[in-house]
Amino acid sequence: MGDAQFGLIGLAVMGQNLVLNVERNGFKVAVYNRTTSKMEEFLAENKGKKLVGGKTIEEFVKLQAAPRKIMIMVKAGAAVDETIKQLLPHLEKGDTIIDGGNSYYADTERRNKELEQSGIHFIGTGVSGGEFGALWGPSIMPGGQKEAWLNVKPVFEAISAKVNGEPCVTYIGPRGAGHFVKTVHNGIEYGDMQLIAEVYDVLKRAGGVQPPEFHEIFKAWNENELSSYLIEITRDIFLKKDDATGKYVVDLILDEAQGKGTGKWTSQNALDLGVPIPTINAAVVARIISSYKAERVKASEILRGPAVKPVADKKQLIEDCRAALYAAKICSYAQGLAMLKAASNEFKYDLKLGEIARIWRGGCIIRAKLLEDIRAAFAKNPNLENLLLDPAFKEAVESRQEAMRRVVGLGVAQGIPLPGLSESLMYFDAYRTARLPANLVQAQRDYFGAHTYRRTDKDGSFHTEWMPGK
Repeated sequence: MGDAQFGLIGLAVMGQNLVLNVERNGFKVAVYNRTTSKMEEFLAENKGKKLVGGKTIEEFVKLQAAPRKIMIMVKAGAAVDETIKQLLPHLEKGDTIIDGGNSYYADTERRNKELEQSGIHFIGTGVSGGEFGALWGPSIMPGGQKEAWLNVKPVFEAISAKVNGEPCVTYIGPRGAGHFVKTVHNGIEYGDMQLIAEVYDVLKRAGGVQPPEFHEIFKAWNENELSSYLIEITRDIFLKKDDATGKYVVDLILDEAQGKGTGKWTSQNALDLGVPIPTINAAVVARIISSYKAERVKASEILRGPAVKPVADKKQLIEDCRAALYAAKICSYAQGLAMLKAASNEFKYDLKLGEIARIWRGGCIIRAKLLEDIRAAFAKNPNLENLLLDPAFKEAVESRQEAMRRVVGLGVAQGIPLPGLSESLMYFDAYRTARLPANLVQAQRDYFGAHTYRRTDKDGSFHTEWMPGK
């Protein structure tokens, strides 16, 4: 038996950076890659570091001290199952397998239960922060057996991002809780990116704003309540010019967004749970419709809408977009956190929303100043039903709602699609409405299907013969 304190399988960029992060923080690491030459090249490039490599799974496992902590960084799905299958004959009771990829939470639930029967611990962990975060400190969201968490806690706390000295990692909950939280994190990320893209579109088309001015706008926004990683990188994007053409790179990029499917999972899971997340859903749909590039170009030559006209007060538009973006962002986070609350109740995850907000403050893609306020809101009231009901967030959205209505109204009037902003406003308006027109929907359902309805004036289920004799 060897003396490596951590093992990692899968030496793509994320895997390599995590290995270097673990090693830099004082742990000896064993590595394995299906393509041996890639592993050997990685070890050669990092000669002198506390790294060892196994050419076979058996050799890799033997390089590690018990209880072993083995992280898998391979493509989600069948590749994870195959890797676990190869590992199992060489592991002992008490060893821990960690899936650090973007796996579907239900797969993690299954793997956790199956491995527990073998005496092997299993952790499904979300890792957010991209390549840079993996190397210098990501936000980590581990779920699984509590004993497994205690086994990996020293390593994860050492390698995670730190905010005010606090590691951006905590035990999320049992079974698939970690990967579920990471899925919702990615859904919120979708929403954030879409909302930013929409205010960019409004300012560009109705305000005539160009990249250098965009840089200054986002620079100013990043110094106030919108301060976040995504606003920061967006600020920087607007400065980059193409060496060959001298044009701004952002203007040369094809308007066809892609994704890895986690946003779609968020929407699907929310529908299963019966939780409304319209901003996140709109962001997922916006990416899908962007992929219809050829059809959109053809449609633009056939279908007509209102002409986009420059606004009279550009300064006011910029200020409205800032306020609308922040209000819509709060609505989006409210939706994601409400989804986590529902999942916690449904799956018995016992999620601590304040702690989740705390570990999202650093390392991850959605890290933002806003998250400290969210952490504080749930610290004050752990049973908060919805973020919009917290006094500070209530005031933040209410005081900015007129700006959001002006921006959405401008989009409608000028034919600029603003699905994320529109759905955020719709969520706010629907959530604050005591009586929605669902009474008519229930009447219709009862008319054509005898589905019954409940009444406002007495208990029970009722059916009406709407057209006797028919």
